[in-house]
Amino acid sequence: MSQIIDFIFANAQNAHWIIFGSLILAGFNLPIPEDFLIIISAILAANVVPENVFLLFGAVFAGAYISDWMVYWIGRLFGLKLWKIKWFKKTVPKRKLAKIKLFYKKYGFFTLLIGRFIPFGVRNCLFLTAGMTKMKFAKFAISDGIACFVSNSVLFYIAFSLGKNHTALFNYLKKINLLIFILFIFTIISFIWYYKRKKRKQKT
Repeated sequence: MSQIIDFIFANAQNAHWIIFGSLILAGFNLPIPEDFLIIISAILAANVVPENVFLLFGAVFAGAYISDWMVYWIGRLFGLKLWKIKWFKKTVPKRKLAKIKLFYKKYGFFTLLIGRFIPFGVRNCLFLTAGMTKMKFAKFAISDGIACFVSNSVLFYIAFSLGKNHTALFNYLKKINLLIFILFIFTIISFIWYYKRKKRKQKT
């Protein structure tokens, strides 16, 4: 990760292309953290190339948004065939997709909006599930476009505002991401427990 950051900073004038390309690669489920790329973009905009602030934000938004479309279409076109690939089977467990499917049914758009703030591979599972369940593409594109713009804008603005102290910002983000992830897992467990309990009551 440090090598990627050094490379981006060393090529600050063209960083928007590097970040855009990296986010597109993330669409193939490569372990490229979207959050860090947004933060790096904002730090560059705040300290190194302030004249490219709109280019950097545009690269972040366009890269993340197009990447989401790619994951959606991979899920829609290939579906269950994806689990024949060992690497994919390990990185995207079916149980996680089943849980996200339940959230889509119950919360719809808010699943995308909240899910975009959660790291650790949750985002790609959201888009993959949308494709596999054959959600209408227009509905997905509009919902995800709003969610992507909101989440990217919030994180970019925070990172830009605190950009002068980027070391502290990275440490802070790690703690926040961990807290969000724990809360997300707790919510899923609570939801499954409630769902199973309700099912048992219906049987009796």
